[in-house]
Amino acid sequence: MKALFAVLAHPWLMLIAAGVLEVVWALGLPRTVGFTRLWPSVWVLAAMAASFVLLASAVRTIPVSIAYPIWVGIGATGAYVGGVLILGDKWQPIHLLFIAMIVGGVVGLKAVGHTP
Repeated sequence: MKALFAVLAHPWLMLIAAGVLEVVWALGLPRTVGFTRLWPSVWVLAAMAASFVLLASAVRTIPVSIAYPIWVGIGATGAYVGGVLILGDKWQPIHLLFIAMIVGGVVGLKAVGHTP
């Protein structure tokens, strides 16, 4: 467990983990049935809280103007893909163009980098 925390201490890994947890809570929302089901709601709220804590920790080092769009991009892309693959949401080929634009923006922000 200590090794996991050591790995997550890196700001970029914290940011990626925060984005993954955003996907988790987004995909869990339908199971809460409007937060009327206890355990799915608990899991969604826990994933939300953990995602925000990791994002807040990451922005101590990574500028929010870089971290937040990357967090949103991971969440939006992951929620779309998970919605289609796991939840059976409908998709259209044109959606892939727009998802590619989101991914391109996230990759671009990471590639440009930041100065601490």
